[in-house]
Amino acid sequence: MTLHGHIENGGIKFDPPIALPEGATVEVQVIAVRSAEAGDTNSEPPTLLDRMQEFVGTFDGLPADASANLDHYLYGAPKRQ
Repeated sequence: MTLHGHIENGGIKFDPPIALPEGATVEVQVIAVRSAEAGDTNSEPPTLLDRMQEFVGTFDGLPADASANLDHYLYGAPKRQ
């Protein structure tokens, strides 16, 4: 069963109103999240690069093949060609 609704005063309000039994197990899927800056309901969440931008370029002196051979440098696995 799929029910639709919206958030009102911090709670879920169903459209149309429906009474569910006390203790019913439910699953909530957020369809759109309002962006705090623009008030846009269709904005995409930030990418991993966006979230980690402050760390980009902060590691100096790594081997040129560090990304391709990360397991070698971390765990001693054979290098990839």
